[in-house]
Amino acid sequence: MSTLSLVYAVLLYAAAAVCAGGLVAKIAGYARTPAPLKIPTTPAPTSTGGVVLRLTREAVFFESLFKSSKWTWLFGWMFHAALLLVLLRHLRYFQQPVWAPIVWVQPFGTYAGFAMVVGLAGLWARRFLVDRVRWISTPSDHLHLALLLAIGASGLLMRFVAHTDIVAVKAFMLGLMRLEIQPLPAQPLLLLHLALVALLMIVFPISKLLHAPGLFFSPTRNQADDPREARHLAAWAAALDERR
Repeated sequence: MSTLSLVYAVLLYAAAAVCAGGLVAKIAGYARTPAPLKIPTTPAPTSTGGVVLRLTREAVFFESLFKSSKWTWLFGWMFHAALLLVLLRHLRYFQQPVWAPIVWVQPFGTYAGFAMVVGLAGLWARRFLVDRVRWISTPSDHLHLALLLAIGASGLLMRFVAHTDIVAVKAFMLGLMRLEIQPLPAQPLLLLHLALVALLMIVFPISKLLHAPGLFFSPTRNQADDPREARHLAAWAAALDERR
C-alpha cells in the first residue's frame, strides 16, 4: 500500500463521513423546525395529492424558477439534469458487475459533462452580468461555482485529453467499499479531481449547495391551502393545547 493511496483513502472516508453526518444533521434540523403559520404560496393545492404533485414539479422541473427567470431556469435545469446523468455514470466505479441501467446510461453521462459545464458557466456569468444578482453575490457563491466547474472540467479533461487508468480507479473505489485499500494511479489530474470532489463533499452540508432537502420542508411548498377546512397547529402548539 502506497502512502498516496492511504492518504486519499483517508481523505475520501473522512469526506464521506462529514457529508453523510452533515446531511443527517441538517435534515433533522429541518424536520424539527416548527411551522406555526399556514403560508403556502398561492395558488396552492388544497389536497395532499396536490401538494405531492406540486413538490414533484418543483423537484423535477423547477417550476417556480421557470416562472421567475427563464434563463436562470435553463442553465440551472441543464446543470442539475446533467449532474444526475454524470453521477449515474460514475456508479460503474462502485459496482461489480455493473447494473444494466448504468451500462445503458454511459454514453449519455459522458456528454452530459459538457452540458454540466455549460450550465455552470451560465449560472456563474449571471452573477457578473445581472446587476441585482451581482450585488447580492458573496465570495462563497463564486467559490462554490468555481469548485463545481473545476470538478466538471477536470473530469472532461481526463475523459477526452489526459486519459487515466479507469480499471485501477475502479479497483481503488471498490476497495474502499470493502475496506481494502488498493493502489491509486498517481496521475496529477486524477488526484486533483478526487481532491476537489472530497472538498465538495465536506462543504456540501454547510453551504448553499444543500438546498434540495429544504424544498420538501418548506411550508410555502409542502402545505395545502386548507385553512378554512382545518385548523393548522405546529406540533409544539398542539402539545400545549393538550396540556390545557
